[in-house]
Amino acid sequence: MSLFGKLFGGGGGGKGGKSPSPQEAIQRLRDTEEMLTKKQDFLEKKIDQELVTAKKNGTKNKRAALQALKRKKRYEKQLAQIDGTLSTIEFQREALENANTNTEVLKNMGFAAKAMKAAHENMDIDKVDDLMQDITEQQELAQEISDAISKPVGFGEEFDEDELLAELEELEQEELDKNLLEIGGSENVPLPNVPSSSLPARPAKKKEEEDEDDMKDLEAWAEAM
Repeated sequence: MSLFGKLFGGGGGGKGGKSPSPQEAIQRLRDTEEMLTKKQDFLEKKIDQELVTAKKNGTKNKRAALQALKRKKRYEKQLAQIDGTLSTIEFQREALENANTNTEVLKNMGFAAKAMKAAHENMDIDKVDDLMQDITEQQELAQEISDAISKPVGFGEEFDEDELLAELEELEQEELDKNLLEIGGSENVPLPNVPSSSLPARPAKKKEEEDEDDMKDLEAWAEAM
């Protein structure tokens, strides 16, 4: 039985046997990769050991050295075969993983398509159009109502704003003219007449009284400084 036959259980179940699932096949391929990787490590160690033996007996025992080199060559050949097998298994595993992923994606897409079909099953495109038209009309009506409510209410009284401003300017001008007239009238107020008769003469003071008065004036001036 071939290696792949062992991996997938070929021949054990006959033609009517159940095929392995992609997950089972992927897991078996991973197990095989792990086994071959361990085999690689073992062969690499054996190759190193035979190389040491050949070097050790190179001048003392050529026969033993040659036998060690022959074993080394066989191990290297097995190692190369395992490398090729691992590459093939890795390629097959990746292909199976991609196929399994695609299967799951298609399965989920089919499930979603069925769900969408079931959701649209009771929908009528004409009814949807009518519903959207009703919604649009109601939105327009609501906007008209909002606009009407937001307009300022004048209880039927409408005034021309330009006329009101002109009237206000006239009132301001009248008030300004009135103020100017009041200021001009105050400037023409008659002043009292200068008396025509001479002031009464100040009685003459004595020399001493005049000196005392002068001293008082001087002291008052000094205190004010």
